[in-house]
Amino acid sequence: MTFAIEDWGTVSYSEGVARQIELLEKVSARERANTLVFVEHPPVLTLGASFHEENLLLTRAEYEGRGIEVIKTDRGGDVTFHGPGQLVIYPIFRLEDVGKDLHLWMRNLEETMLLTLREIGLEGRRFPPHTGAWIEDLKVAAIGVKIKRWVSMHGIALNCNNDLGSFSTIVPCGIHDYGVTSLSEALGKNVGTDEVRPLVARGFQEVFSAAD
Repeated sequence: MTFAIEDWGTVSYSEGVARQIELLEKVSARERANTLVFVEHPPVLTLGASFHEENLLLTRAEYEGRGIEVIKTDRGGDVTFHGPGQLVIYPIFRLEDVGKDLHLWMRNLEETMLLTLREIGLEGRRFPPHTGAWIEDLKVAAIGVKIKRWVSMHGIALNCNNDLGSFSTIVPCGIHDYGVTSLSEALGKNVGTDEVRPLVARGFQEVFSAAD
């Protein structure tokens, strides 16, 4: 399977959702190729379809005072944080081109992250029943998607060199017992999103090449 790649730079979360919906409609109608989108968002907490209020540890006003938006979204999962230095990956793909199986889709997204980690010298793992990519007992990549007419939107948030402090103000993904990490923290050196984008693209090419 071939796919296009777009880099949207830094856009607000709301704008990112609107642009995803517009792109999804074109991909669904086969007016556009399956597209892998890279983006970064200003500080924002997104509340997924399985959100529980108790997983916000501050009030809305306190988040606002810290410059963090709080936005409800229709992706799967609970609450997570996005901010500068985190690479957000939105694969707007027709699932009929990659197996039309939601479970397989989620496992394949995890596999793209495990391949990316391996490329920079880290050994990642799955940690069922939790989704995402983990380094030991710390989550480095969160995954939450929505499927509309068998086209996927939303996707993966990979911590690169973002400040992890804001995660301490929530229960990330509703998981109490395990924390988060970043590529930079795990490697003990700065790893920016510019360095990681081509590795992620390569991981997607490897995982989904079998669909050709």
